[in-house]
Amino acid sequence: MSAITAIYMTERQSSTLDQGSKIMSALAKFPCHTIQAWHKDNVFLGCHNQWITPESIDELNPLYDSLRQLVIAADAIIDNRKELFDLLAVPYARRVHITDAELILLSYAKWGKEAPRFLIGDYAFIIWDEREQQLFAARDSSGSRTLYYHWNGFRLALCTTMKPLLGLPQVEKRLNEQWLAQYLAICTAILTVDASLNVYQDIYELPPAHSMTVEGNQVKTSRYITIKADKKLRFKQDEQYVEAFRDVFEEAVNARSRTYRHVGSHLSGGLDSGAVVAYAAKMLRSKNKPLHTYSYIPTDDFIDYTPKNRMANETPYIESVVKHIGGIKANYLNFQDTNSYTEIDSLLDILEMPYKNFANSFWIKGIFEKAAEQNVGVLLNGARGNMTISWGYAIENYMLLFKQLRWIRLAQELKAYSMKRSTGRARVLSEMMSTWPALNRNKGHVLVKPRAIINPDFARKTKVTEQLQMHGMDATGIFTETNIYKFRKWHFEDLFHWYSTNTINSKLSLSYGLWSRDPSNDIRVIQFCLSVPEDQYVLHGLDRALIRRATENHLPDEVRMNQTVRGIQGADWLHRMQAFWPSFIEEAKQMSRDDTILQFLDGAIINDALSKYQDAVHSKNANDQDLRVLMWSVIVYRFLKRNF
Repeated sequence: MSAITAIYMTERQSSTLDQGSKIMSALAKFPCHTIQAWHKDNVFLGCHNQWITPESIDELNPLYDSLRQLVIAADAIIDNRKELFDLLAVPYARRVHITDAELILLSYAKWGKEAPRFLIGDYAFIIWDEREQQLFAARDSSGSRTLYYHWNGFRLALCTTMKPLLGLPQVEKRLNEQWLAQYLAICTAILTVDASLNVYQDIYELPPAHSMTVEGNQVKTSRYITIKADKKLRFKQDEQYVEAFRDVFEEAVNARSRTYRHVGSHLSGGLDSGAVVAYAAKMLRSKNKPLHTYSYIPTDDFIDYTPKNRMANETPYIESVVKHIGGIKANYLNFQDTNSYTEIDSLLDILEMPYKNFANSFWIKGIFEKAAEQNVGVLLNGARGNMTISWGYAIENYMLLFKQLRWIRLAQELKAYSMKRSTGRARVLSEMMSTWPALNRNKGHVLVKPRAIINPDFARKTKVTEQLQMHGMDATGIFTETNIYKFRKWHFEDLFHWYSTNTINSKLSLSYGLWSRDPSNDIRVIQFCLSVPEDQYVLHGLDRALIRRATENHLPDEVRMNQTVRGIQGADWLHRMQAFWPSFIEEAKQMSRDDTILQFLDGAIINDALSKYQDAVHSKNANDQDLRVLMWSVIVYRFLKRNF
């Protein structure tokens, strides 16, 4: 990953170079191989280059094309290089050495503002068009790279990170209350529903799947792609879907493993990361290279409190995968001396904003750090797999068959599912009925209502409830739609479901000089998986049936066919904090008395949680929502104290 920046003045001003240089100095804290810049008149482009791919070594970035009078600064790895070479008629002799930045520039020269529609990969880039006197920028479809900007009517400043922009003249460091209100009201891992908002009032984020055009004193952003499941594949045989999936997924894994350094991958005991590792290791074996894997495991003294169908320590499954695949240098990491509380400051520095995934954040950061030490250039993961490669929920699928009156298929599936799960069909039918609200209306189930940490007065002031309702949420940020098929459709059409996770990985990548890449998030994989009929995802009694069949002989059957036990990473987060609990509670108490923070946070909810846990806590309480209330509140409190 590279850090890019640009300054554009509507009129020629001598301060353009000075302000660009100021941003470049602020980016000096990130590791890089070269620092380069281009400046002319009222435009400045700069880049702190991190070499990842073979073509990026010694590249010019920013790159100026005197023939086309275009200059580009790019933070990008493009995956469909061969396709673009053919479309752009790039001579074969040049294809080996052409950089991704030049490939984007050539694409812009041919297709103009439509260029992002032809690009597959992870990217953010800025192009200055001298002939048209126009600045153009774009961000990839799921926001795997970041790009922030400030516009005050006469100066546009863009940068990979936020803080350098805050150091520019006439940029005030003000809290964006709309962003904070959404963050506090939503009781899930989603940060906000408006992908353009930012925690800082005067700094905006170019949303995923968007481009920006600046002409004169007009700044316009537009969405260039919306991922939809418009067409369904139709093959005659089930095996044809598997073969087609293998081709698409293998292409994505291979493309996203392109680096002159080592290739690494997250590895749990599940199907998503296991599939990525299996396909990546196969590709690397052909090149006589090992795959470095990184697996999080609990501390040695942790006593597993999770139910029998969950597994906090997935080591047995991980070891089985490593042994079965071969060619893997496995790292089992328990990060004995780190925890969710002591890592708050370092994570706030990296992410530049509050975060919610505190149970996993410290060890995810630790894996990046370890991978960087081992000269890994690309760190693979399968984070989006639940919505793509490993989609397929049996009970919901059977309910769909029931509603479609497909009785024969339903009977066959129920019989196969019951046999594989060693359970009676009556029990499966009972599970099916529980998914149908109309049949479950009077059963008297009492669900634990989520607790939003937003101050009710602040919620009313910002009208945040209305904003959430516009996106299908209730006042606590819980989706009111229970149909998983509709939810999956929205997951890809809306922008906010996924970009926060990619933002976190992007900033960790920048901080440690490597790239986090997810083959299950490749747009070719996404579009293929959306086109596969639902019957292929639940088949012969198997949920997540497509990936199980596609990894036959790739993964050991104890992992591939496991339908009963699921891993739960980060289960020991509370156990790790035991020694720091008094310090944590003391900070929470200080927060509960701070009127500045209580104008945003609900003091009554915080005090209620404090009264419950101020004396002692047990690791088995890790999933208690009151502890989540305290952790999220302290993270926000720490961020606001440090920045405002």
